Amino acid sequence: MSTMDKFDVAVVGQGVLGSAAAYYAARKGTKVVAFEQFEFGHVRGASHDTSRIVRTSNHAPEYVSLAKSAYEDWADVEKACGQELLTITGGVVFFTEDSPQTASDFTGSLEAHGVPYELLNAEEVKRRWPQFEIPDSVQTVYTPDTGIAHAAKSVSAFQYLARSHGGTLKDNTRVVRITPTPTGSIIDTSKGSFNATKVILATDAWANELLGPLGVHIPLSVMQEQVTYFKPSDAALFEADHFPVWIWKGDKSFYGFPCYGEPTIKAGRDTSNNFMTPAQRTYVHSPELFDQLTTFMKGFVPDEHRQPLRTITCQYTITPDRQFIISPLKRHPDVILGLGAAHAFKFAPAFGRVLAELAIDGKTNEDISKFGIPKVVIDTSKI
Repeated sequence: MSTMDKFDVAVVGQGVLGSAAAYYAARKGTKVVAFEQFEFGHVRGASHDTSRIVRTSNHAPEYVSLAKSAYEDWADVEKACGQELLTITGGVVFFTEDSPQTASDFTGSLEAHGVPYELLNAEEVKRRWPQFEIPDSVQTVYTPDTGIAHAAKSVSAFQYLARSHGGTLKDNTRVVRITPTPTGSIIDTSKGSFNATKVILATDAWANELLGPLGVHIPLSVMQEQVTYFKPSDAALFEADHFPVWIWKGDKSFYGFPCYGEPTIKAGRDTSNNFMTPAQRTYVHSPELFDQLTTFMKGFVPDEHRQPLRTITCQYTITPDRQFIISPLKRHPDVILGLGAAHAFKFAPAFGRVLAELAIDGKTNEDISKFGIPKVVIDTSKI
């Protein structure tokens, strides 16, 4: 194959969003090439390890709408690859008096899109799940459709499906430059140059390296986050039929899972502001954040003999206001940017499908009106 063969769509980045975009673009019958700068399934980004929360429950109606579409897409992907990727457990979101969002924010968005839920007080929560210890002032929203996506298996499934539809996926191939032309773009990589009519950027923390020469810089906050797996004293109490996925929306936000594939429970803090760049990332977990999590868990899910087993790090890339970006570049509309703001895994098939639709059809039926490129973007060509 000549490195300057013409492709209809090039996808840069093969985390979960880029892998989904490659699949949906290839499924449309277009000639697709996708690039991953590291090996497939690597641990340097945000798509590895075992589990991610899937839920419709959200404070913003536009995310509830997209999540509903994503559930339909997840079912479609499971059928296509012959694997179960989601495990539905039910899930609870806890709201304290100092929560940045309120229970009514969530219930209002769920009602607007006809998603079933229950609003529970502390007594009702303790009766249903005595593993939790929460103050009487806490309000809780329960959604029965919440569950778990298998992270690594889902990424592999998208990549398998992309290949099965004729997509060319190349790992250990770093994209160093994208040069727009009158008929598309030239993509220069560490293994040669490629030509594509449309380019999808799903490059997360590395996005500005390729956006800068195109006159765009998005202020991204990149941080190393971590989760810890604990061995409960009685794992049977934390199996998915006895214990839900949970999110604690306090001054600090935490989240966790029931047992999933092993007799452990997993928990972590969301956005701990452990700032870094990909080059600075240590992959060594923070003892301070570990102590913070274990202290929280002692009061929230009391278990005197629970033991921490392992702590895994991952990378968060946060956009302004933590909004998704799913949009063509204004000055280079043949380049479509997708940034998930460290909460997109649950939306992955819909997110990838929309990127493919924008690249191939020039439009989507999903409401992405709030997912444009933010106005705070700096045009570096004017600096």
